[in-house]
Amino acid sequence: MVRVLVYLAVFACLAFGAVWLADRPGEVSVLWQGYRIETSVAIAAIGVVALAFIVLLVWAVLRFVFGLPSAFSLSSRARRRARGFEAVSRGMVAIGAGDPVAAGRHTGEARRFVPNEPLTLLLEAQTAQLSGDRGQAEAAFKAMLDRPETRVLGLRGLFVEAKRRGDMAAARAFADDAVRRSPSLAWANDALLDFHTNAGDWQAARTAVERRAALRLADKAEARRQRAVLLAAEALQERDREPEKALAAALEAVKLAPSLTPAAALAGRMLSERGDVRKASKLLETAWREAPHPDIAAAYLDARPGDSALDRLNRATTLTKLRPADPESVLVLAGAAIQAREFQKARETLKPLLAGGASVRACLLMAELEEAEHGAAGRVREWLARATRAPHDAAWVADGLVSDHWMPVSPISGRLDAFVWTVPPATLGNPPQALDDVLFDLDDSTKLIEIKPASVTTIEPAAVVPPPAPKEEPKPEPAAAVAPAVPKEEPKPAAEAKPAEAMAEPVKQAEAKPAVAARDATPPKPVIFPVAHAPDDPGPDEEETPPEPKKSGFRLFG
Repeated sequence: MVRVLVYLAVFACLAFGAVWLADRPGEVSVLWQGYRIETSVAIAAIGVVALAFIVLLVWAVLRFVFGLPSAFSLSSRARRRARGFEAVSRGMVAIGAGDPVAAGRHTGEARRFVPNEPLTLLLEAQTAQLSGDRGQAEAAFKAMLDRPETRVLGLRGLFVEAKRRGDMAAARAFADDAVRRSPSLAWANDALLDFHTNAGDWQAARTAVERRAALRLADKAEARRQRAVLLAAEALQERDREPEKALAAALEAVKLAPSLTPAAALAGRMLSERGDVRKASKLLETAWREAPHPDIAAAYLDARPGDSALDRLNRATTLTKLRPADPESVLVLAGAAIQAREFQKARETLKPLLAGGASVRACLLMAELEEAEHGAAGRVREWLARATRAPHDAAWVADGLVSDHWMPVSPISGRLDAFVWTVPPATLGNPPQALDDVLFDLDDSTKLIEIKPASVTTIEPAAVVPPPAPKEEPKPEPAAAVAPAVPKEEPKPAAEAKPAEAMAEPVKQAEAKPAVAARDATPPKPVIFPVAHAPDDPGPDEEETPPEPKKSGFRLFG
């Protein structure tokens, strides 16, 4: 539309000029070299325009003729450049597809047509990496260092190659050089942070974190958390050498991240050691509200030295009121109640937790409770056995590693702030325990029964013919067993009469059969007579192998 308006404006100007000349007639006379030319003004104007057009046309023809060689040269260079960039594009696609043969072929074409392009150097380096030629890759990256536009790219490639061959000193030098040349490089700043944390240089790591935050390479929340973790690591490292510096670092870490358990526990213990129990208690209570943890509870109960068990129980009660529904509160209160010998309170505290599924720590507390209150070895063994099959409690987990203490850096990946307080993933599925079975021992009216050797009666048969073994699975013949002397039977209570008679029936049936085994024949296999377990003995699990005869408590007869 604009172009049409321009054309109309030009035509209007020409028409106006023609009308203006027509309204003002005149004559033009030219005398040159004895020739006299006379014409009107309009014809003279038309002649001047035609002459200018002819001059321009002749100039264009002459320029085209004399510019043909350079035009041919430019066209050839353009074709070569187009073919080179096409080869670079296809080479990148081949690298992405993982085809080193096609990538090498396109790299050769790109090197022939556009050898001085930065993309050609990048294609050559990546092709060498794909083919496994580390030397050629490093040579290509070093060639990039000679060009200002590819120098940072070359440093990145050399950094990657140095890490691949395990030369961390060279990798750190390349990262340092990259940060000096371009401070906003995210990969270089991250690499320097990892190097500082792995070396334990917490102050330099904090400087790297602050630089990343200033360049907006990390958000504010992440930067605050990382600073808190580094301050906590420094406090743990300097606790014995410089306690004042360690306490200041721990308090600053708690201020930056109130939910950071290691910093809060360390600050609380150091404050209580200095005698500032009130400040330590307030700090630990705040940390408990944010994230309940056994270390926080232990530091809170130990904040006042010399407290009795009842005083510790009162402090545990105060702490658990802050998060009454959390399992950690239940475990802390139950443990303090056991130490104060408030066994009924411990049972009432553990009962809701056991109803939801007894964890390892809950089972161990129940075993401790049974031993402290009744000294019942059977109950203790039962709860210890349940603890081996119970779900795990929360622990410090990072990159699949389960640790009993916190670390600022993961030993697996070297990542900062990798440890998380969570329940580790179960490697084997454990069937949940029955609710009635778990809550059975919480009833105080249950009578405790101990296993005694006299309660097990052994009967020796006169002659027992073993059942024939299956032919498909022959078993090795056991060694001959010497039959022990038959003890004199004592009168048994009425409650034990039925089991004894029931066990004696197979013996009578065996005596009724004729003895067909000769004196020199293979001795019969030993027969194990089952005896019922005591009520407080959990007995062997269904999946466990039967115990050896010398450890089972039963007699073998042959």
